Amino acid sequence: MRILGIDPGTKTMDLCILEKGEIAGEASIETKDVASNPEVVLEKMLELKPFDVIVVPSGYGVEPMDLEVVPRELLEDWYYTFILATTREEILESIEKGIPGANIYYAMVRLVEKLYGLKAKKLLIPGVINLPTIPLHRKLNKIDMGTADKLAVTVLGIHEVAETLGVEYQDVSYIHVELGFGYNAVIGVEKGLIVDGIGGSLMPGPGFLTAGALDLEVAQSIGKLDKKYVFTTGCGPLTDALTPEDLVEKSGTDWRSRECLEAFLEGVVKAVHQVSYSVKNPELILLSGRVSRIPELRTQLEKRLKDISEVRSMKGLPNAVRVKETAQGYALVGDGLSGGVFSKLISQVKVDKASGSALDYILIPGFKETGLGKNYLRLREVGFKTQPLNISWWSS
Repeated sequence: MRILGIDPGTKTMDLCILEKGEIAGEASIETKDVASNPEVVLEKMLELKPFDVIVVPSGYGVEPMDLEVVPRELLEDWYYTFILATTREEILESIEKGIPGANIYYAMVRLVEKLYGLKAKKLLIPGVINLPTIPLHRKLNKIDMGTADKLAVTVLGIHEVAETLGVEYQDVSYIHVELGFGYNAVIGVEKGLIVDGIGGSLMPGPGFLTAGALDLEVAQSIGKLDKKYVFTTGCGPLTDALTPEDLVEKSGTDWRSRECLEAFLEGVVKAVHQVSYSVKNPELILLSGRVSRIPELRTQLEKRLKDISEVRSMKGLPNAVRVKETAQGYALVGDGLSGGVFSKLISQVKVDKASGSALDYILIPGFKETGLGKNYLRLREVGFKTQPLNISWWSS
């Protein structure tokens, strides 16, 4: 059985094939190229054939399901709603305004439409908030506790830490820090279970593209928060830095870059301290993602986090040359959900027991009156096996 994991990263879209638990093929495509021509992904997929299962880009995450349980005529609206947490209208409006990140969302929808009819099982996977191991009270009015790619890389991390320490999966307690091109996340693992998570739009400080958590008074003062603010308010856009490496270099002479970089680092450190409330004695802090490989930032995080635990860089699966750890995680989760080599790990983490959507925990009644909220209420029964918290909450 060959599993193809597709990770739609902000900088690159990575494709990873696993066969018998080992990497059997990989490819990496610039996301900007995918945005202009989604067909390039299909071309790369053909080069990696054969594959039996495709783990589809899953955004904010849903309970494990086959993509084709969603009727073809509803797929576009459904995917915008539950995977991207936005609407078609909002993305098209952002494209008209020339916002690059909107093109990525649009390309993901077009890609998934092309994947729909392929002769392979097509899996959607959860995000952190969908897991039953996260206490309900931690989910209230949250969406992003860690997107599907962050969950996937953390599951891979549990495997790596278990092998590194020579322990069983159920004995792994550690904190995962994923620093991507656009978004950061900190995920807590206690005794082999994911118990807490702070996703990119919840982080105490900015990522490279996203602002992280916003003061409600800031949100109110802006007047209207469009989807574009999710991916246009981080250190890169605020300082005109083109890459995280550029931001680090500019921080030596430009005061804006210096202050934003400090906010970035301090936000990560605060998030790790916050998650350490849920993971009392982490054996390790594991760093992954493109930004974590910048020497200056890695050194700073090692220095600032040493009072919590030893900090190490993630290695990923053996023989990986091109693809990020998140893509490896996507394929690993697909393997485990399909009864493969990693099925024991998936069962331990309870990924197979994940339920609902990331929007199920929005309790503010005004959500029902938004375009996204109306689509949510209209489409929530499509594909899902469970009832959402918020609808029950509002009717009580």
